[in-house]
Amino acid sequence: MKIAILGGGFTGLTAAYRLSLKGHEVTLFEKAEVLGGLAVGIKGEGWAWYLERAIHHIFSNDDSIIGLARDTGFEGLIFRSPVSASLYQDHESPNNYRIIPVDTPQDFLRFPYLSLVSKLRSGITLAGLKLSPFIPLYESMTSEEFLKKTMGEEAWKVLWEQLFRKKFGKYAGNILASFFWARITKRTKSLGYFSGGFQTFITHLENKCEAQRAIIKRGYEVKNIVEAKVGIRIDKNTYDRVISTLPTPVLTRVATGFFPEAFINRLKKIEYLHAVSLIIETTEPYLKKAYWLNVMPKDIPLTLLSQHTNFMDKKHYDGNHIAYTSWYVERENKLVGMNEKEIYEYIRPHLKKIAGKEIKPKKLYLFKAPFAQPIFDKTFVNNMPTFKTPVKNFYIANLDMTYPYDRGTNYAVKLGNEVSELI
Repeated sequence: MKIAILGGGFTGLTAAYRLSLKGHEVTLFEKAEVLGGLAVGIKGEGWAWYLERAIHHIFSNDDSIIGLARDTGFEGLIFRSPVSASLYQDHESPNNYRIIPVDTPQDFLRFPYLSLVSKLRSGITLAGLKLSPFIPLYESMTSEEFLKKTMGEEAWKVLWEQLFRKKFGKYAGNILASFFWARITKRTKSLGYFSGGFQTFITHLENKCEAQRAIIKRGYEVKNIVEAKVGIRIDKNTYDRVISTLPTPVLTRVATGFFPEAFINRLKKIEYLHAVSLIIETTEPYLKKAYWLNVMPKDIPLTLLSQHTNFMDKKHYDGNHIAYTSWYVERENKLVGMNEKEIYEYIRPHLKKIAGKEIKPKKLYLFKAPFAQPIFDKTFVNNMPTFKTPVKNFYIANLDMTYPYDRGTNYAVKLGNEVSELI
């Protein structure tokens, strides 16, 4: 069969690999000049490795992407257990901030800002979530409602409220408990990374696809999708099957007039946040030990600070340190209109508080992505896309369908595997 795949991220590449392996004639269309989607990499001056535009790692239980690496003969997977921590404002000295490890049960027991009762309730709830399968209860209430009922008001205020507020903004109170269940169920202490960066693995997949005679059209924006007498026409060529991995809002724009209006209107009901990612290259680290730092104080306009070079060695980046800051924001947020220097100046005083001193950047890298985070509320659950569409032989496999799990490369690969099995 002749199969067209729209989008060259991990879902599209995985589907292209699996289907070309079966002997199908596969053509993959990618608007950008480089494949990889949200995992695409950059290379700074003097760097030996690529670095993702937004924070990327995998978990040790990410079987889909680990399996794809194994199946394609990629052996450069590295697993380590970096430190995770949270930043809190000291109750006794409000002008001081404390970095508190949150990696182990022992860390949790030593946590200074919760009563023993709240610690016990929280520990029992987290253990229960870790062992629990997905159940309808998690879609019947919001995360806030669930956490207040199980862990208590104190634990909600201290541990979770700011994480939800900073990630989802005005939508924080609408996020379903299913999202929280998935976050806890999925987390592992051991994290993985691809030697050379994710872009190295992406290029490896490209080469495997092309070796199997898949056609990859980079820098190609699909303009027109219509039903033909037999098959589906993409611009001037006709295909037996089409798989769209495009973001839902992009697909609804490209496929207007192709799908029934009611189907398009249903997909348009889903709300999204945009991603803003600022990468800071420095000669000194902001964080001495932690790879991942949740920023809890309300007065610090950061969701997190990730010191990538506390995970992967700085030697891969010309001996310099790499830190990520990132946000999910509405389109109207001022960060969307700011350049890298403006954003850095906006957060500079807060970075100084965290590091304990001024650390001047050597280079700044800014990236923005629309439709990066869907709002996992009841509206989303009722309207999210599925593999099959109202048009026969046209399939959707995009990152909205990773629900209830947060978006990530493992679930992108899983979608690619699953949609290829339907063909």
